[in-house]
Amino acid sequence: MLSRWQGKERLMTNSIAVWLALIIAIALGLDWFFQDWQATLFLGHKMNELIEWLAFWR
Repeated sequence: MLSRWQGKERLMTNSIAVWLALIIAIALGLDWFFQDWQATLFLGHKMNELIEWLAFWR
């Protein structure tokens, strides 16, 4: 069975990568300006908990 992505040369174009980088940079800038990094720290803490939980099941 053929994958629906087979035959496509580039899934991530340069313009998509630039837009994603801009969106992430804007989100981080807004978090810094309005919430003093609270959302970023919360997500980092939760990601750390997830990694530790996954390492337990290894």
